[in-house]
Amino acid sequence: MKYGIYFAYWEKEWTADYKKYIDKMAKLGFDILEISCGAFQTDYTTDAQLLELRKYAEDKNILLTAGYGPTPAENLGSADPQVQENAIRFYTETLRKLHLMGIHTLGGGLYSYWPADYSKPVDKAGDLDRSIRNMKKVAEVAEAYDITLGMECLNRFEGYLLNTCDEALAYVEAVGSSHVKVMLDTFHMNVEENNMAAAIRKAGHALGHFHIGEQNRRVPGKGTMPWAEIGQALRDIDYQGAVVMEPFVMPGGTAGHAIKVWRNMVPDISEEALDADAKGALAFIRQVFER
Repeated sequence: MKYGIYFAYWEKEWTADYKKYIDKMAKLGFDILEISCGAFQTDYTTDAQLLELRKYAEDKNILLTAGYGPTPAENLGSADPQVQENAIRFYTETLRKLHLMGIHTLGGGLYSYWPADYSKPVDKAGDLDRSIRNMKKVAEVAEAYDITLGMECLNRFEGYLLNTCDEALAYVEAVGSSHVKVMLDTFHMNVEENNMAAAIRKAGHALGHFHIGEQNRRVPGKGTMPWAEIGQALRDIDYQGAVVMEPFVMPGGTAGHAIKVWRNMVPDISEEALDADAKGALAFIRQVFER
């Protein structure tokens, strides 16, 4: 397994200077930096910038993975044909950009949009059918670029289409692509799964990406998650993919609002303190997962 962390742990927006965080990953001992595709709309808009970032990461021996929460206009399961077409165009272009960057994993609620707007009617069956049909088209592009798409199971408060590993497995089977896989996240699993270790074992070789964090969204080791059981389950299925921390501990900005962080989740939110917590969590999780 290789270990990473999502850049937004240190940020309040979905964009940042990714070179800074590539340097930070190297300094703290991580293997992976996970970035957001949201930056492609603002800070990294040209192919030249993407290629430059790829070389920078390669020179620092840091792997890049990507995450994304699609907007309603990028919803593959929308009942609006124009939205569906726009979503397919969006993913086609996004996957091209990821390919330029040498990124082989994109995870998130890619099958729908995020976060769910429950002020509107929910047509789970219809959205699921449309999403599967359109994901098959996106999967062809992902296969051509050798990019794995992780279908992240989200808790019921953030999404309704795929909440559990069972639902994600059924979705992946329906799409039928070697590059569409299950993505699990311990924060969401803590809400939806009866047994997290059992869900990991059930996912088996269909598990394509794995996010970790405590039930309070702090870094691993600062909460109550059964990390020994989770690590054993990953070893049982011989998981060799990325393990990416996704902590959110600061209120404010677009990220804090979207994640619903309304208070400081740690006593000290200085960059130095966050760095120390991340480095400690990395040592902790490596010890627990690699027994």
